[in-house]
Amino acid sequence: MSSAEQTYDVVVLGAGSTGENVADVVVRGGLSAVLVEEHLVGGECSYYACMPSKALLRGTEALEEARAVQGAAAAVTGEQDVAATLERRDSFTHDWDDSSQVGWVEGAGIGLLRGTARLDGERTVVVTGPDGATTRLTARHAVAVCTGSEAAVPPVDGLPDVQPWTPREATSAKEAPRRLLVVGGGYVGCEMSFAWNALGSQVTLFQRGDRLLPAAEPQAGDAVAASLRDHGVDVRLGAHVSAARRDGDEVVLTVDGGEVRGDEVLVAVGRRARTTAIGVDTVGLEPGEYLDVDDTLQVRGLSWLYGVGDVNGRRQLTHMGKYQARQAGAAIVARARGEEVSGADWSPHAATADHAATPSVVFTLPQVASVGLTSAQARERGLPHRVVEHPIGSVAGASLFADGYEGTAIAVVDTRREVLLGVTFVGPAVAELLHAATVAVVGEVPIARLWHAVPAYPTVSEIWLRLLEAWRG
Repeated sequence: MSSAEQTYDVVVLGAGSTGENVADVVVRGGLSAVLVEEHLVGGECSYYACMPSKALLRGTEALEEARAVQGAAAAVTGEQDVAATLERRDSFTHDWDDSSQVGWVEGAGIGLLRGTARLDGERTVVVTGPDGATTRLTARHAVAVCTGSEAAVPPVDGLPDVQPWTPREATSAKEAPRRLLVVGGGYVGCEMSFAWNALGSQVTLFQRGDRLLPAAEPQAGDAVAASLRDHGVDVRLGAHVSAARRDGDEVVLTVDGGEVRGDEVLVAVGRRARTTAIGVDTVGLEPGEYLDVDDTLQVRGLSWLYGVGDVNGRRQLTHMGKYQARQAGAAIVARARGEEVSGADWSPHAATADHAATPSVVFTLPQVASVGLTSAQARERGLPHRVVEHPIGSVAGASLFADGYEGTAIAVVDTRREVLLGVTFVGPAVAELLHAATVAVVGEVPIARLWHAVPAYPTVSEIWLRLLEAWRG
């Protein structure tokens, strides 16, 4: 097979949204960069996560909103068109064709190599193309590993052999299985349970713990579990899946000593670093482990190597990967210019929001939108705090939004500094409340100052005033 050698200022492994942003920032900063991708340019979010999953859920959400408004509800005379919903989903993934993303890469002046990449010592990456030809890449300044994460399959006897769905199959399936078994009650398990239940599947959700969404405030998991059950999903908490097998076309799970049968099983129990086969051992790192990075996303002990996005395990969310990418790109450019790079708060070179100010939304019914610390996390960190909460449905804007609006707002307040440590909203369409909370948490806006941020009437944002009143007592 033929081989070639190329040199760039920056070599980026992985052309998902994180890798694209690293490359874009460094090219805008005057450096040359190349992306190496073995699958689809645009990555997980574009084709198997955020975009297709939200497209699957949006029709159900829109119908729920219409049915919750007297007068508008009368216009809802049919059921969701499953084929049209799947067709709309496919439009957001461009039918899993990445040509538009490739066009953007080329237009941004970024190089692109198709193939599998492996580190081969300091600043060196070997790419094996689809035809078997190899290209040896040398980075003048940095190699950024943006290979992301992949679905973890728990050590359940027989589970790998039944060819379970991962989130990739769950978001790209061409039809609804008659019976879907879901293992894992985190955000993926909950979102996909809602999605496929609404599209015609009989869904059974198994969660080993005693509540769904265990990382969220307890009220969130309780509300989502109640809603899933109201919509016909069989939610089983404290469920231990011990074995799996295929019986003809059926998948059979052994759960708490009994058997449950379905047509497909979705495993949604978490992620693992995609570092097993990328040559990290050639630079003294452990394959399969998350990359240990500082706040400039530089791998500790290797000044030329960066681990950005899911691959470092800090916050596995698309927007946080892109945030890290912007900060890492700025750090790479500054170091290439010989400038001083700071890892301190508010530094243009450092990612610090993922320590205590990460926003996230679970697109279930109801939605769960949160930023910063939960009450449990504040307690674990030993921070002096007080929790205040208020029903969102009590404000005029919420009652106008939906008849019988049910939801909860929860604020975790630092009692010493009197600033917000975290905020959680549970209810219909609460994702649109989240950025105001994010600004307040990141900016450490004093409660006394928030009184002067007056919410418009009548909007759901009036819940901010009610939270402040609850804090004042």
